[in-house]
Amino acid sequence: MRRHVSLYGLTFSLPLLIWQLLFFVFPLAFLVALSFWTVKNFAMRPDFDTINWVTMFSRKVFWQAYGTTFALAAAAATLTSVLAFPCSYAIAFKLSDTARRWLVFLMVIPFFTSYLVRVYSWQIFLSDAGIINVMLGQIGLGPYSMLNSIGATMIGYLTLSFPLVVLLQLFSLVFIDRTLIEAAHNMRCGRLRTVFAVVIPSGRVGLVIAALFCFILSFGDFVSPIYLGGGDPTTLSILITDTTKSGQQWPRAAVIALTMIATLMVVAFAAVKFAYKGRTK
Repeated sequence: MRRHVSLYGLTFSLPLLIWQLLFFVFPLAFLVALSFWTVKNFAMRPDFDTINWVTMFSRKVFWQAYGTTFALAAAAATLTSVLAFPCSYAIAFKLSDTARRWLVFLMVIPFFTSYLVRVYSWQIFLSDAGIINVMLGQIGLGPYSMLNSIGATMIGYLTLSFPLVVLLQLFSLVFIDRTLIEAAHNMRCGRLRTVFAVVIPSGRVGLVIAALFCFILSFGDFVSPIYLGGGDPTTLSILITDTTKSGQQWPRAAVIALTMIATLMVVAFAAVKFAYKGRTK
């Protein structure tokens, strides 16, 4: 069956096309071009030279930052998904519609405040003289060094993405066919086995997409690694700022940014392919 493009359809799809061109295609094209420019005497010059790519890809610090960023983002996606699933499961299957609506509203409230403010508030809790160490000191424990660590960075990633992951998982779980769960119970399938055999496979798309969003947000985050992690180990977002401060090397920073974009696109396509694997149209 042939499909024809109508003027009506083009008219309503035009804003989306313009949006994609202005805020994705054109900036991406400029970023690609910028990566081939050169910097001489602290001034950028339009050029077509691969020196920036060769320089960045030959540096050990770049690949260390890349591996660290990927590992932290993957760990954040896994940890956040595991911690969020019991919450989304309880909201979807154990609560009434009214209570579910209220909890969804409460999950949205953290986005009313700046992410930077929430990260700064964690410094009050995690510092050596912070609230947690003061409370531990009351029972003769501590102080423990929690700030400027990978653990603190992971807390920041959770702060960034946990409510969103819960909501995305919830929107997937609420649409699971309840008759499948009842059938599993009729087959004398225990609750835990039902979760792994029925609930998770049925909600796989939403669970994978939620983990993907967490990975994307954590992979490009700058705030938590610098303000909670202390900038050590170096992530790609921190490396971008260090590169731009070093002789105004914006073209080399563009190389890092393009590498991050390419990585996220590969991960996104792989995740979506896995999420819809085996599903029929």
